[in-house]
Amino acid sequence: MARIAVDLLGGDGAPAVVVDGALRACSADPDLHLLLVGPPEVAGEVVGALPPAERGRVSTRPVRAVVGMADAPTGAKRPDTTVRAAVAAVAEGAADALVSAGASGATVTAAVLGLGRWIGVRRPALVATLPAASGPVVLLDVGASFEARPGTLARHAALGAAYAATVHQVKRPRVGLLSIGTEPGKGDRARRAADPFIAAQTLPSEARYVGLVEGYEVSLGERADVVVADGFTGNVLLKGIEGTYTRCPPDHVGTPPRAAALVGVGGVVIVCHGAATGADVASGIALAAHLHRRAAATEIATLLGVSHG
Repeated sequence: MARIAVDLLGGDGAPAVVVDGALRACSADPDLHLLLVGPPEVAGEVVGALPPAERGRVSTRPVRAVVGMADAPTGAKRPDTTVRAAVAAVAEGAADALVSAGASGATVTAAVLGLGRWIGVRRPALVATLPAASGPVVLLDVGASFEARPGTLARHAALGAAYAATVHQVKRPRVGLLSIGTEPGKGDRARRAADPFIAAQTLPSEARYVGLVEGYEVSLGERADVVVADGFTGNVLLKGIEGTYTRCPPDHVGTPPRAAALVGVGGVVIVCHGAATGADVASGIALAAHLHRRAAATEIATLLGVSHG
């Protein structure tokens, strides 16, 4: 069983797409239990649409305040918002994970405040998985932090390697640093400083640093299983790829799910794209359940040699 707290008011299309996603997720996973965080009447739509025998799999936590997509992330400091209440449910043990399609900054802020950071991880990272011709490619950070310091990029290289090994069972993951060219010395000051920094560190899971990679290589997956970027650059790249795949998805690759895992906090947190559809929300819920069942957070922290809280 997996108990997932769902932010009913997060996202551009909330609550309709979240209701749709919750119903899809329940239909796909008979061992899934949902804690719906939001207005009771919205939660009632989900419960009412389920067969009577299935309604016991859904519980509610009435909350009406929301951090809007245009609001400052600091709005998540308020304990009466849906995203903060969903985080509280995980912290209290009432849920195993949470999913929100609300503003990424607000979800990250709420998670850090309510669940804490792993010891040794100053900047948690949003980790997305992209389908590529040669297999899944892990891209991070895609929006948790815009900081591009060499130490942060190096830590994210380790986070990404551990995530690829744990979640996707990639053996000896190849790790690359996103830049504007593959030759040494390419890129801005942060990338030039981070390149030797990452090369000098020992990465978990026998991961290998392959050096600088370019944007087009993310969709190929031929050189790197993990691509490291700062949150601003990674978010722009991710949305560009999503838009391209939406227009012309390669049949042999598929469309990337618009959900990312926040790695480095004391719980399983999934952030869906603000423009997520019902199918995207359902995919995010499925990812949350998978990471919980896989005990991914514990295994990743163990590989990194840090405390996960």
